[in-house]
Amino acid sequence: MRLITILLLSLTLSTAVFADRIKDLASIEGVRTNQLVGYGLVVGLDGTGDNNNFTDQTFRNMLDQFGITMPPGQNLRTRNLAAVAVNADLPAFARPGQQIDVTVSSLGNARSLRGGTLLMTALKGADGRTYAVAQGNLVVGGLGVDGDDGSSLTINVPSVGRIPSGATVERTVESGLHHGDHITLLLHNPDFTTARRMAEEISDLLGPGTAQPLDAAAVRVVAPREPAQRVSFMSVIENIEVEPAQQSARVIVNSRTGTIVMGGNVRLSPVAVTHGSMTVTINNQLQVNQPGAFADGETVVVPETEIEVDQEDSRMFLMGPTVTLDDLVRAVNQIGATPADLMAILEAVKAAGALRAELIVI
Repeated sequence: MRLITILLLSLTLSTAVFADRIKDLASIEGVRTNQLVGYGLVVGLDGTGDNNNFTDQTFRNMLDQFGITMPPGQNLRTRNLAAVAVNADLPAFARPGQQIDVTVSSLGNARSLRGGTLLMTALKGADGRTYAVAQGNLVVGGLGVDGDDGSSLTINVPSVGRIPSGATVERTVESGLHHGDHITLLLHNPDFTTARRMAEEISDLLGPGTAQPLDAAAVRVVAPREPAQRVSFMSVIENIEVEPAQQSARVIVNSRTGTIVMGGNVRLSPVAVTHGSMTVTINNQLQVNQPGAFADGETVVVPETEIEVDQEDSRMFLMGPTVTLDDLVRAVNQIGATPADLMAILEAVKAAGALRAELIVI
């Protein structure tokens, strides 16, 4: 019997009750990561840089800042330079002087950034203000090699690199933690039941009416105004344990990898399923028929066709209204279905209206 290579995630097959901390279930409204981006120049490449007009212009502008003026008609394309885009994530509460990681990506036709050094690059936010400055030596995981005969070998992506702690924060982004008399907790997975339970647990610990659920994704909590007290208040809130609600029944199918993930709440209505396959093989060969040495006649080509039909034994099994995820997996295993077969079965059962779950194909 063939085994089905399925990843099964079922939280309701176990009778144990699991509670998660609020810090794992929600985030604070206004406390977020901000994206930064900049345009820079990587130097010191071993002939693997790009050959573009904008790289040449960037290099001329850099030389002008140092008081060096190059003749307009002179070619500066040394292939040791590369124009790059630099991006980073500025964490919440980051202070000037702290360092963050940056990612450097080639903008032109540079073959590799290995061995390059990023020159000082300003990283700006969506408002156009500079929040960090990046510079340093790149760490490139990819590798690219070109031969004299035109052959090439590329491993991973050599045109993208990283600089650990390569940017220094220059400006603080004000967060929404200390604004107003309330803080709002935003659930990572919106759910009315989870929001209600979270508000109840907070109110049970801190007093009635302390927390109010606003909708499926937000819970508003009364908080002290003084910053130090609010920090201590949040340290208590984030460690409160809440039992999250069971997620809606879903079946996730990845058609590219054959991976199927089923939630524990998947149920089936009464349905009969049969699965089998028929393979028809047609083999057409051309036979040459030619006359004897002294006989009259012409050489002709005679087609010879062979048709073979191979049909596997199929079985029909009945699924009742009490079928659970475990029963479904056992039934499919008994008929020896592959992941591709199971995808077809699930789609057919969903089309018949017997699958009590959302079928999502990615």
